[in-house]
Amino acid sequence: MEIADYIIADDRVLVELVLQGDNIAFEYLFERYKEAIHRLFIQRTNNPLDADDLLQETFIKVYINIHRYNPAYTFGQWVYTIARNTFVDFIRRRQEDLPIDDKFTAPPSNNQQRTQIERYLQAMPPRYRQLIVMRFFEEYSYEEIAMKLELPLGTVKSQIHRAREQMCRLIAAGENK
Repeated sequence: MEIADYIIADDRVLVELVLQGDNIAFEYLFERYKEAIHRLFIQRTNNPLDADDLLQETFIKVYINIHRYNPAYTFGQWVYTIARNTFVDFIRRRQEDLPIDDKFTAPPSNNQQRTQIERYLQAMPPRYRQLIVMRFFEEYSYEEIAMKLELPLGTVKSQIHRAREQMCRLIAAGENK
């Protein structure tokens, strides 16, 4: 395959080539997504060295698991999901490395805020609570939520909108007390 063919090939074609053993195709996939994923890690870690490590770890996972890619989704979404999960694992490892005293020592305002949010979540109907947790705490995309809950995408979007409105009302009511 000529270099120009790799450059113009869409992601699905490149994935097929990688599955057939074409490592050059993987290099082109990496080049397409590395900057966006690296920026994501820089924003979340604010540390270029950690961002570099996370980028490498993400694309190692992409390469190892490329046979699991589902063409029903864009390749970019799939890579982003792996990057997000890699970041979550990174944060968990960091938490595990902290001394026990540091794990549970947070400024009082953070603890108070967390307690209030938990109280607001408990006041919501279970379905809205689940949607808020999945979307904003676990950072699932709308598409991932729709797939996991086996609901139409439009239903998920409208229910999350309603759940968010209810959360805002609860917060506003709590501040007016």
